Amino acid sequence: MKILLIGANGTLGRAVHAVLSRRGHEVVTASRKDSDLYVDITDPASIGALYERVGTVDAVACAAGPVPWRPLAELDLRDVRDGLDGKAVSQIELVRQGLHRVAEDGSYTLITGILAREPIRTGAVASLANGAVEAFVRAAAIELPGRQRINAVSPTVFEESLAEYDAVFAGFDAVPVDRAAAAYVRSIEGHQTGQVYRVE
Repeated sequence: MKILLIGANGTLGRAVHAVLSRRGHEVVTASRKDSDLYVDITDPASIGALYERVGTVDAVACAAGPVPWRPLAELDLRDVRDGLDGKAVSQIELVRQGLHRVAEDGSYTLITGILAREPIRTGAVASLANGAVEAFVRAAAIELPGRQRINAVSPTVFEESLAEYDAVFAGFDAVPVDRAAAAYVRSIEGHQTGQVYRVE
């Protein structure tokens, strides 16, 4: 398969890239830097230009979605909009603009996270954006054209990221990032749609 991978430079993106490449897929990476193609997923025009450059693909996989981490009392409207644009609207645009650029039996795999169901302090915007993406996945699954499919991967904190996030995710069971990467394989190579694959 020819797979467009958004956000291949982070901990999750590198793991997804590695496993998909090992399985013989052609992986085209896209991000703001150090990738095959440039994209700013918060800019709809940049997403459109990306699809024009990459051509038809069999799958779109997103491992990117920045959100602000701030206490609720310090959040302003810009933070809320940035979080929704960075993680929810951006991924919705990847699907919306991909409807006629992804193969008839192609798939989309989006990224959410455990905060959609297990909130923490400073994570209100992340919880909001994750929940929005999961609701969108369920709704889009019944409207996609042809035999296109859509799923989301919703992991907890990664073992590889504990040095940075252990205090924020106190008491959470961490998982190796390879488990989340395997969920991408399940979404891309499998046959289910409208699913949220929890990796906990």
